Amino acid sequence: MTRAFTPQVVTANALLDGDVVYQTADDRWTRSIAEAELIEDEAHAQIRLLDAEAQQDRVVGAYLADARPSETGPHPVHFREAVRATGPSNYFHGKQERL
Repeated sequence: MTRAFTPQVVTANALLDGDVVYQTADDRWTRSIAEAELIEDEAHAQIRLLDAEAQQDRVVGAYLADARPSETGPHPVHFREAVRATGPSNYFHGKQERL
């Protein structure tokens, strides 16, 4: 039995600084998962992933991550992606520095 498709976002690491980034609907890379394109079609997700993988001059390690819609944009489903979305687990580094 095949698994039902789960909405996803394309994520990767920025080539120059290693930050976690997400692909937006208008073909930008953002550090905020809230701005990411939430993809709800499996074929479209594969096309967007291929597009991301072709951008070797900007990102590395692109993959699809499960996400769910929320009022503030896509939200990670899995713990690993929640950690990646909020930055390092030690305070005063990366994304958590802005808190």
